[in-house]
Amino acid sequence: MRKGHLIAAGALVAAVTGTTAAAQADQAAPAQQAATASKVAAIPGYEVVRLPNANVPNFQRRVAYCPSGKQVIGGGAEARGNGAILVGSFPTDGNNGWIGLGRQIGYNDVGISVFAICAYV
Repeated sequence: MRKGHLIAAGALVAAVTGTTAAAQADQAAPAQQAATASKVAAIPGYEVVRLPNANVPNFQRRVAYCPSGKQVIGGGAEARGNGAILVGSFPTDGNNGWIGLGRQIGYNDVGISVFAICAYV
């Protein structure tokens, strides 16, 4: 019941203000993209290393390593599949890559994708 009221309230706000979140996002997108691009250009050697989705045994680590000379400054991982759960997403001990691991309920393996944001630091 409350869900219907929230949707109606959101529609009313959009009608009163004459705008929607999508319209606001469309207007802000080019400026935001330009600002992001200039910030990325300011990070020496900025690069995103990606490990595409692959099935691995539950709890097996997948690691996206930075190229030689670069260190990880961020990253992430995703567990894919029915009942998939991301168990961990964190940098390597030496800060030269990003680790992702997960499990999938009812299966012996899980799809894991990982990315590492690397740069010269």
